[in-house]
Amino acid sequence: MLRSRSVRRAISLVISWVCVVCSGCEEHRAPPLSSLAPAPLQPLGAAPADAGKDPHRLAPAPVWGAPLPAGAVRVTFERGHARAAAASVSMVVDAGVAPLLAAIGKAPALLVPDDTTYVAELAPLLAALEDAHVATWILHGSGAVAFPVTLRDEREFDAWLDEPKPGKLRIIQRQDGLELVSAIGKIPGPDPNGPTVPLRGGRLDVGTTREGLQKMQLRFHAPDACLVPSFGTELRAVATVLSAFWGGPGEPLFETVCLVYPRPR
Repeated sequence: MLRSRSVRRAISLVISWVCVVCSGCEEHRAPPLSSLAPAPLQPLGAAPADAGKDPHRLAPAPVWGAPLPAGAVRVTFERGHARAAAASVSMVVDAGVAPLLAAIGKAPALLVPDDTTYVAELAPLLAALEDAHVATWILHGSGAVAFPVTLRDEREFDAWLDEPKPGKLRIIQRQDGLELVSAIGKIPGPDPNGPTVPLRGGRLDVGTTREGLQKMQLRFHAPDACLVPSFGTELRAVATVLSAFWGGPGEPLFETVCLVYPRPR
């Protein structure tokens, strides 16, 4: 009996040794969590390919967008006031927005940028347009195309970011350029400490921004994206960047584009 038990133990030791030596018996270990993380976004080029050696020269960037909405009421701005048809109201007084909404009615509102109107000044008007469910468009500076936008205040934007959906692509519009950000981080630019797409000769680089959005969309296939301007940004500069959300004439890169604004308290 003791001899039989010793034989079985010896056989068991031999099998265990064979399992250690032979890879077929070795347990497969789970890959580290770091290997499951998505690959980082590749940086954009330091300058457009056709910009030559001049770092201040912008590559050609066609202005693409949607045709102007039929029947839209144009909202113009001058010296802190907004005008639609015969209505004229102050943009810094919430109560004054009601006459403007009455002038717009059920028609789309087409915001016509000027050089002196900033996003912060527009906050009461944008909040009123969103609350009244008025379709809001922004006219490009060329006057040839316009851009439909979904208005979101900061709280709604935070809720959008928290949605369990891929992508969450957005452009952060800074005074020194544009940051392109996704759910897995920011696309690095030529300067790791600067924006993804810096100003070039003091002007917005729409061509490189469009290229970055196209690369991000090819990866994420996101249904929507957002533009988040600093609140000291001119409305005209916002309209310039919105053209980057279009990949060609009549070819928006996203189903909807949201514009984030500061809702007045």
